[in-house]
Amino acid sequence: MAGQHWWRGAVIYQIYPRSFLDTNGDGVGDLPGILARLDYIASLGVDAIWISPFFTSPMADFGYDIADFRGVDPLFGTLADFDRVLEKAHALGLKVMIDQVLSHCSVDHAWFQESRQDRDNAKADWFVWADARPDGTPPNNWLSIFGGVAWTWEPRRGQYYLHNFLSSQPQLNFHNPEVRAAQLDNLKFWLDRGVDGFRLDSINFPFHDAQLRDNPPKPAHLRTGRGFSADNPYAFQYHIHNNTQPENLGLLEEVRALLDRYPDAGALGEISSEDSLATTAEYCTPQRLHMGYSFELLTADCSAAYIRATVEALEAKMTEGWPCWAISNHDVQRAVTRWGGGEDAAMARQLLALVCSLRGSVCLYQGEELGLPEAEVPFEALQDPYGKAFWPSFKGRDGCRTPMPWTSLDDAGFSSASPWLPVPAAHRALSVEAQERDPASVLHAARAFLRWRKTQPALVQGTIRFLDAPAQVLALVREHAGQRLLLAFNLSAQACDWTLPVPATLLDVPGLPSPAVEAGVLRLPPRGVACALLTD
Repeated sequence: MAGQHWWRGAVIYQIYPRSFLDTNGDGVGDLPGILARLDYIASLGVDAIWISPFFTSPMADFGYDIADFRGVDPLFGTLADFDRVLEKAHALGLKVMIDQVLSHCSVDHAWFQESRQDRDNAKADWFVWADARPDGTPPNNWLSIFGGVAWTWEPRRGQYYLHNFLSSQPQLNFHNPEVRAAQLDNLKFWLDRGVDGFRLDSINFPFHDAQLRDNPPKPAHLRTGRGFSADNPYAFQYHIHNNTQPENLGLLEEVRALLDRYPDAGALGEISSEDSLATTAEYCTPQRLHMGYSFELLTADCSAAYIRATVEALEAKMTEGWPCWAISNHDVQRAVTRWGGGEDAAMARQLLALVCSLRGSVCLYQGEELGLPEAEVPFEALQDPYGKAFWPSFKGRDGCRTPMPWTSLDDAGFSSASPWLPVPAAHRALSVEAQERDPASVLHAARAFLRWRKTQPALVQGTIRFLDAPAQVLALVREHAGQRLLLAFNLSAQACDWTLPVPATLLDVPGLPSPAVEAGVLRLPPRGVACALLTD
């Protein structure tokens, strides 16, 4: 994984720093905690880490509301701590990607503090300001993802400002070239420091429709979406004017031109739009982003037909770019719960193998290698403002953000103080310490599979095509440099037989049970995985 294309086929381990490891006893994870566990991460066989925001922030949205794009929040440590993480990660052969939130900042940022004062200051046009309608209501019907209108009144200017998320996350005005230049310079700051790339948060959100046109309504039967329930008003609209604007392509080309000055740098774009697959294909080209993932595998549908249709649709659209897949992250219910209903070691092994067998790169979320289920967080312990606003129909994102269980002790080895979110007993039973002692654990299976994957060119770099199979079986072929691998995943809890359409020789895949082939019939156990070398 060397050279300019290290990111192609890479497995990227996402670290949510608040919940990884606390070293100073304040109940919140920190950068020294990441430093202390880099050897563990390297032992998994991943290629890179992606660290969620650790920048100066009032933490209204836990770091995605940034008050200083170049500062480390004291909650997480210092800039010197980050440099130590970077140095050790590189010594271990790990690339380092960090989150960058270009589209908005915190109300505490100096830019916004100046901009809100009046209409004539040097930063007056750095945010999206608009006059009220004649009756005093907001300028248009745009809504915030976190609930309610996307506009907040500022009496000092006598105008509304736009926020696509919390009211404390004002939208920057990317129609202003000074804003674009400032954010590109912030990216350059971290590239000069030695980071290997960025995960670009909400990268289809920087530009808005300059005419501020209303979004059209969405029919009731289509009001669904990742991360929010149908009763969230955000689902009531087609969001075609408040994000994913044509001007955004120019910004991505400016970002790519900057990255191309750093030979090992790559960018992964987080893309959530009305047609995320089409947007991902449009954004990921040799002139724009290196990689992009949309949200289609972060939904509730885990059927073989859905996964196949989703991947095939992106493959058909993405003729130049490179995909990146994830089935869990810090914003959605953990996959073994979302797709399986709860703790299921066999499913955890299978899902990790499945996502790492698709064409593209992969983001694995901390704890996915342990098979952690979603945590139940009671309302009185809830921290996420999104969950508080929509409780009980939507419980927010805290259930996937609980601290990493390092040991089976009450504190899970995470902190000597009360952690910022509770660690459930079910997670302590699945701790790293407990799974290290169990040769049959999900952790050992994950390590074995990820190391084996590195030795399979077809899985890292190869093309992909799907085969017809029984409804519960996802079957695909990966091919590269003469190697052709057939992979089959029985996504059901019942055993399944499949008559193979082509001659194949079963391979023993480390970390996964070995299925059997009898007279050309593949016998897959419940949640079974088969990998075979095609021999015709």
